[in-house]
Amino acid sequence: MKKRNHLLIGWFVMAIAIVTGCTNPNQPTTGGDGSAASSPVSTPTTTGTSQEPQILKTNLLSEPPSVDPALAEDVTSMAMVRAAFDGLTRKDKNGKLMNSVAERVDASKDMMTYTFKLRDTRWSNGDPVTAQDFEFAWKRALDPKTASPRANQLYFIKNGEKANRGEVGMDQVGVKAQDDKTLVVTLEKPTPYFLELTSDFIYYPVNQKVVSSNPKWAMEAATLIGNGPFKLETWNHKSNLVFVKNDQYWDKNSVTLEKLDFSIINDENTALSMFENGEFNWLGSPLSFLPVDAIPELKSAGKLTTQPVAATYWYEFNTEKPPFSNASIRKAFAYAINRQEIVDHITQTNEVPAFGLVPGSMTLKPDGYFTDNQEQTAKNMLEKGMKELGIKELPPITLSFNTAETHKKIAEAIQAQWKSVLGVEVKLENKEFKVFLEDLHQGNFQIGRLGSSASINDPIEFLKIFKDKNESNMSRWENPRYKELLNRSDLEQDPEKRREILKEAESLLMDEMPIAPIYYYSMSWVKNDHVKGPIVDNLAKVDFKWVSIE
Repeated sequence: MKKRNHLLIGWFVMAIAIVTGCTNPNQPTTGGDGSAASSPVSTPTTTGTSQEPQILKTNLLSEPPSVDPALAEDVTSMAMVRAAFDGLTRKDKNGKLMNSVAERVDASKDMMTYTFKLRDTRWSNGDPVTAQDFEFAWKRALDPKTASPRANQLYFIKNGEKANRGEVGMDQVGVKAQDDKTLVVTLEKPTPYFLELTSDFIYYPVNQKVVSSNPKWAMEAATLIGNGPFKLETWNHKSNLVFVKNDQYWDKNSVTLEKLDFSIINDENTALSMFENGEFNWLGSPLSFLPVDAIPELKSAGKLTTQPVAATYWYEFNTEKPPFSNASIRKAFAYAINRQEIVDHITQTNEVPAFGLVPGSMTLKPDGYFTDNQEQTAKNMLEKGMKELGIKELPPITLSFNTAETHKKIAEAIQAQWKSVLGVEVKLENKEFKVFLEDLHQGNFQIGRLGSSASINDPIEFLKIFKDKNESNMSRWENPRYKELLNRSDLEQDPEKRREILKEAESLLMDEMPIAPIYYYSMSWVKNDHVKGPIVDNLAKVDFKWVSIE
């Protein structure tokens, strides 16, 4: 579902690349004097003359809960949103930032104000995409009534956080359509990676007229209006979705695929059989899983592709409900897990045991904050926690996860470890994904399976999840010192000092342990040799724009 960051030195490297403008003609650039250089996207070209049908056929493990950019929070919904929508910027096929709906970007000398000049683009229904659509979309996501789980991604905008908390009106938020083609954005503080943020789906526009007239606009193919490379043609709920190439898309000449055909099958063995029978031509994570038992054979046959990504898999404790309101109890359950056993015998695709929140590619503490499989320490922590709570036995404990064979096998393994190490009987509860998410948001769980990937290459992306009690922090944990450290990191300009501040924050988080990190993700998939182009990037983002069948 989510993930985050990288070394602080990369924080300023990214800034230099975006602000000064390298030789990549696709990349948004600003002039050294604070004005912006025009940065046109390279001329789109069609790909090849292949006779293969330009159809990508694959599987989704579950129905996307929403294709609304303001409400998407899981990897399936995010992938559907990226297919249907386009932002001011987008990553190109090489993972470099390029102008998309924005034709030109101007930045003030103090890097506090950005002015985006929009190219002529259209919604899939033919309406023009306007700066007002962007302003409306961002303010709608910040509106507390929308309850966007990703609203904090917009806190970089002046008064964004205050508006989301209901402390100021939306008219005080620093985004304004100056005219139909000019969007002016004022930030809270200089943010070197702001342009990269604008490629994230929470910054996508929505059609103001469509959204205002139909609250359920993003739930059916007939009413979903986007501005991206594909448009939703069919949505048979819990069965399949079909996207077709959007003939209104401004960069349609760069889009080779004519159709995206998604089945929704939650049985990994059935899905793999369909791939082997030619019914799918690409299959795997992060959209679905491959059967755990099939991994060794796929690897030995050379059919499996794996790619490390900046994402973390964890179990989240509901810290508002005993016994997990107690940090010692949480630590007991976290320390009793044998992560190496899980990555060696269940996931099997080069995942790395996690001893912190921030993944290895951007780690703040390479050796982690604790060690694996600490059986005696776990027992001691359980005894300590029960004394602190004044109880002689634990209440019934339930571990919840969304339906998937991999999640189930991981849960069964950890259930057995907790029984062996702590002597605790844990009930397992699997649910359909949409119901699972609703229960997490409502606090109807004790321990829940979660994970995250990053929108940008910075550790703050992971750490900020737990800054406040909000839609993205299911644990309900918060800590004044933790908040203070993250706020300080926002103001610190020295990369090494900022890194140390963030490391202190992560250390505090791991000492309080509202989550039990389990492993850092590696994505794995199988594909037909005719499928070309990137689908999954190193931040676990899925984008079908650059895919072709050759």
